[in-house]
Amino acid sequence: MADAGLPRAAHIKTRSIERTLLPLIKQISSLVATRGEAAAGGAAVQRVGAAVCCAVERFVAVGETIADDNPDVRHSMVLACKEARAAGRAIERVCAGADGTGAGMVAAARALLASVTRVLLLADMVVVRQLLLAKDKVARSLDRLESVTNFAEFVRAFTEFGGGMVELARLTAERRADLRDERRRAQVAAARNVLERSTLMLLTSSKTCMRHPGSASARENRDTVFCQMRRAMDLIHYVVRDGLPGHEEHSQEAAQWESGTALGALRGLSTQVRAARARGGADSGRRRALAATLRALVERTHDFTDSAYTSHEHRQRILALAERIAYELERLVAVAVTLEEQGGSGAALESACAGATSAATELEKALVVAARDQARDLAPLAEEARKLASDLAHIGNQRQKIASSCGERESERLHSIASRLHEQLDHIIEVCKLLRHIAMSETLQVSAKFAEINLRIYGPQVVTAARTLAAHPSSAAARENLDVFVDMWAWLLSDSARLAKELLDLTEERPDKQQYSSLPRPGKHGTTSKPLKAVKLDTEEQAKIAKSGLEMKMMSSEMDAETEKWQGADENNDIVKRAKNMSSMAFAMYQFTKGEGRLNTTQDLFTQAEYFAEEANRLYKIVRQFSYQVPAGTVKKELLEHLDKVPTYVQQLQFTVKEPTVGRAATFSKVDNVIQETKHLMNVISKVVTTCFDCANKVPLPWASSVGVIKRHQSVAPYKLDFTGLSAAAGRGAARDEEAAGGGGGDAKPGGSSSDTTM
Repeated sequence: MADAGLPRAAHIKTRSIERTLLPLIKQISSLVATRGEAAAGGAAVQRVGAAVCCAVERFVAVGETIADDNPDVRHSMVLACKEARAAGRAIERVCAGADGTGAGMVAAARALLASVTRVLLLADMVVVRQLLLAKDKVARSLDRLESVTNFAEFVRAFTEFGGGMVELARLTAERRADLRDERRRAQVAAARNVLERSTLMLLTSSKTCMRHPGSASARENRDTVFCQMRRAMDLIHYVVRDGLPGHEEHSQEAAQWESGTALGALRGLSTQVRAARARGGADSGRRRALAATLRALVERTHDFTDSAYTSHEHRQRILALAERIAYELERLVAVAVTLEEQGGSGAALESACAGATSAATELEKALVVAARDQARDLAPLAEEARKLASDLAHIGNQRQKIASSCGERESERLHSIASRLHEQLDHIIEVCKLLRHIAMSETLQVSAKFAEINLRIYGPQVVTAARTLAAHPSSAAARENLDVFVDMWAWLLSDSARLAKELLDLTEERPDKQQYSSLPRPGKHGTTSKPLKAVKLDTEEQAKIAKSGLEMKMMSSEMDAETEKWQGADENNDIVKRAKNMSSMAFAMYQFTKGEGRLNTTQDLFTQAEYFAEEANRLYKIVRQFSYQVPAGTVKKELLEHLDKVPTYVQQLQFTVKEPTVGRAATFSKVDNVIQETKHLMNVISKVVTTCFDCANKVPLPWASSVGVIKRHQSVAPYKLDFTGLSAAAGRGAARDEEAAGGGGGDAKPGGSSSDTTM
């Protein structure tokens, strides 16, 4: 839909804007795809243009209401609404034939999409500012809580703080659900977690500090909680402000919240090496990028080699592989320079790229093994640390009962437990740091990072709270404060153990799945065994079938657009081949509805539909095997949701094809039903292929080793044609709008025995 001025995805941060724009994009896509008819001013196109203009008017009315209620965006919103209204009317004029040029349609579509997107972004700014205002209100409440000096004032301030926190929690939950970026959603979730868990600690630590104003340990507890809550609100501000135009990430602020991983650097390096191989070399800019990525990789592997808990064998292997990567990249750069200056064969470049890729793969495995080795220790570490915290609480209880002569001995025991707890804490933090480096999803990376941060900040505060209680053994406030900090400690340990288990499961090596290399088996394909009698369809029937066929053409175009994304895949990738084969079959069925192509009779159409169903079933089996290699997560869940629909649609198509019919009307109805069922199956297959591509982008998979080579059906499966003028969005939009404008095909149920019809 680039021709129609589709807004760049980078400008759209939220799902709500995306969902709002999608129907409009589909409508405009259909008009651009049929701009020749628009120039002629056809009745159906005129109705679509009027519908678009009416929808824009309603949309603009909402935008103007927002402008009236929000003076800070009023001027910009009014201008954007004015532009959207003018663009909608221009679309209507073009569809009516008043401006009968294809270029006029494209220009009007581009202007409409740009202005509507601007209105949506301005409306989103209003939502963002509401959230920031709620955040600022909570921040002011925190400042007031920090400055109170008596308990009555504290109660009033805490009540106000609680009300602000409820509103902030609601708004952040809505924003998190609306964000498109996985990392941003994870960051908001981490910040909300900190605020929620810290609220009770804020209450108890503040009470303890007011009860014992001279206690340095009580004040340290309270100040730490305030600091961590402000840090969480700063993160919310950072994420939310990222959605505002003109607020690009500043490097210093981004460095506070964003940090790369060793696995990310390795995969980035592998991508750069593959690009050098594909381009036949690397210019000076790409060579500098390779050097920068190598430096980042070496720096991040220091977390593994500098850790006191990494075994000697793992440390030596990681260092050796890092040196090997540096050597292979130096060789690659030297070959690239030679090719650039003197030219020559690409064999040396191929060898250097293969060496660098192999070294990167081995280093990735070594890092994962080293991190897994330490992650296995985390569960017993967490259990021991939990017991140590319980011992600290027990000491506090004992000091209320023992004589003062035993106080010195209990103090020594407190010091001993605190030392052991700090040792355990350091080890757990190191494990979390390594787990972040091997996390394969951004959600897990953020979870590991904030587990490390929270342990580092709140872990020592358990000992501090115990010291406060040790200094004031009869204080109920200090007792309650220690219990709350021990509970927080237990939560943090549980989070770390859960994270370690999840990453251990995801990085566990699984046996390779059985390869599929099934070939189409020859056999009898058809709906009847009797000779078929040709029947001519009248003009109305021909028009209805042609309308259904147009939808099939759009589905075929959509599938072509999806498979074009797999340019980097192995040429023997069964998923791509099956999808392209199905696309060509669908296009042949579209040609049949126009009386063209290789399918001459309805029996040919029904046979082609049988082949189509068989091919879909084979693709289902291949993708099912592929899904076993995809790590658990939202993308895999989406893939399985789409994939589970395929057998149902395959079965429906097979039943429809095998349904016997008698007479011209029944045959026409069966043809329409077959095309409709094929369209539904094609739609879900397109979603499956799209989601497979998303999965493959997130997790590099060995395509060549997991799929076999296939051959196409030779009987009536046609050759593939390319439609560069139609995008996936255009296909879906035009199909739906053509149906709305021209009326649907017949839905009569078939009956009797099949008759053959010549188109």
